[in-house]
Amino acid sequence: MPLPHPVSARGGEVHRPGPEPARGPSRPSVGVPARRGAVRRVRRGECPMKALRVVATSVASAVPTLILATFIVFFLQRLIPGDPAVALAGDYATPERLAEIRADLGLNEPLLQQYLSWLGGALTGDLGQSFRTGQPVADLVFERLPLTLILTGLALLVAVAIGLPAGVLAAQRAESRFDKFLTTAATLGIAIPNFWLGMMLIVVFALQLGWLPGPGGPSLADDPAEAMRGLVMPAVALGAVGAAEIARQVRSAMIENLSADYVRTHRAKGLPSRSIIWKHALKNSSLPFATILGIQVSRLIGSAVVVEAVFGLSGLGSLVVEATNQRDYTVIQAVVFVAAALVLLTNLIVDISYRILDPRIA
Repeated sequence: MPLPHPVSARGGEVHRPGPEPARGPSRPSVGVPARRGAVRRVRRGECPMKALRVVATSVASAVPTLILATFIVFFLQRLIPGDPAVALAGDYATPERLAEIRADLGLNEPLLQQYLSWLGGALTGDLGQSFRTGQPVADLVFERLPLTLILTGLALLVAVAIGLPAGVLAAQRAESRFDKFLTTAATLGIAIPNFWLGMMLIVVFALQLGWLPGPGGPSLADDPAEAMRGLVMPAVALGAVGAAEIARQVRSAMIENLSADYVRTHRAKGLPSRSIIWKHALKNSSLPFATILGIQVSRLIGSAVVVEAVFGLSGLGSLVVEATNQRDYTVIQAVVFVAAALVLLTNLIVDISYRILDPRIA
């Protein structure tokens, strides 16, 4: 007769395990996220806040920089020999007439008061009126600004189109003849002045070959197609130095990344060289590339003054040269204000791009 319950060797009853109870959905322990997706959602939610903090910090630091730049230029331009009243009335004007002009222009007031009056108007969008023509300075500046922006954009495009592939190819063939040739060419490109290169381009491609229009062509409003053809040589002259600098920086960053462990791992796995170079190594070289792009934009805006003078373009560069010759202080101040704002905006874009390219940057 079978025993009603199993008995152990010590005489005690052995517990027979019954069916396991049905378990409900498991709950995560306290402090542990339920799913990785939840962590990702939190992190994605933090990204806009980080971007807003970056923008707020950059704007907060840009305002004092902009004010300081305009403050320095305002007082430095007063050191330029000459008197705006004499430039307007002529050398043979009577002292009474000169005093009247100075009073009308507000030049009799203390310099600090003049600057504060100008700054108050600039922060509200009023850049004053031209001493020479009496026109609103904002109209003069924004009439010339599009041409300078187009020229700067084309020059930056030339610099990237030449410098980026050249730097990558030189890094692939480090210490080869091609690498040494490119390094020498980049050094020469940085050393050659852009105004001399511009004049050489005019002699060769405009005067001798006749492929491109020379200085003094139509404006963008009159003939946009011909005006864009006329910007080819200025863009090359302006972007040559940038191409050389980008090639050098990209080459250095790519050589460092191509010798990293992750590249050797990708090659051991049989990944194609093209994918390793353009998808992985170049991506990890993006931070130095973004930095040099921001620097080049600032340099191009400043160098546009010389190139526009060489090619006879009616941009901000020619405007500030004319204003300097005529002692038109308000125009000079407005051009500096706009140029400084463009440089600070470029720095803000570069700062934001750092966070996009490398999320580890706080």
